[in-house]
Amino acid sequence: MSEPTVRRGRPTGDREAKRAELLKAAASVIAQEGYANTSLRKVAQRAGYTTGAVTYYFANKEELVTALAESRFDSFDATLATGRTQPDIRAILERWLLRTADDPEFWPVMSQLLAHARYEPAFAAVIEQRYARHRDGLASLLTAGQAQGAVRDDIPADLLADQLAAIGDGWMMMFPIEPERFTPRRIQALLDAAITLIAPPSGAGRER
Repeated sequence: MSEPTVRRGRPTGDREAKRAELLKAAASVIAQEGYANTSLRKVAQRAGYTTGAVTYYFANKEELVTALAESRFDSFDATLATGRTQPDIRAILERWLLRTADDPEFWPVMSQLLAHARYEPAFAAVIEQRYARHRDGLASLLTAGQAQGAVRDDIPADLLADQLAAIGDGWMMMFPIEPERFTPRRIQALLDAAITLIAPPSGAGRER
């Protein structure tokens, strides 16, 4: 594999596109080498820039990984947004939980970022805020599903949202460790089980 051409000086072109390019490079380095072994120099090398070009966008590693975490949660929010007009809980969960198909680095990177947050209070505050927003959005969708009779209403939507978030977090933590266990067939079975857990219980026409 040939080394990328190093582009020196201030990056040219669309600013947001360049930031996205650097965040993608950062994710790749974190996924392959771990958070502790990630540096601005390695991210620059992966993207084909000088370290100075990276610091034009991100002053330090902490600022870079914070932006990376924010971008990951932005994708969560975008997934939830697709179901606001007509909630389809299964389709949303599928897009949310089955990230390995279109982005095999997604869960390994998220697990590294969450582990890092334990030791960095400022970064942890960002994660806490974005997780809260994500859970609120998921709870809103589950509330709409309850109103439609598609989601069980004997458990509050916010508790169901916590449960589903915990399921997703558990898969996220284990996928990088034992990816061979998460075959496409098993992932679909796990998704079916998650849907069953939030489905209305039998005899849903009972008196409340």
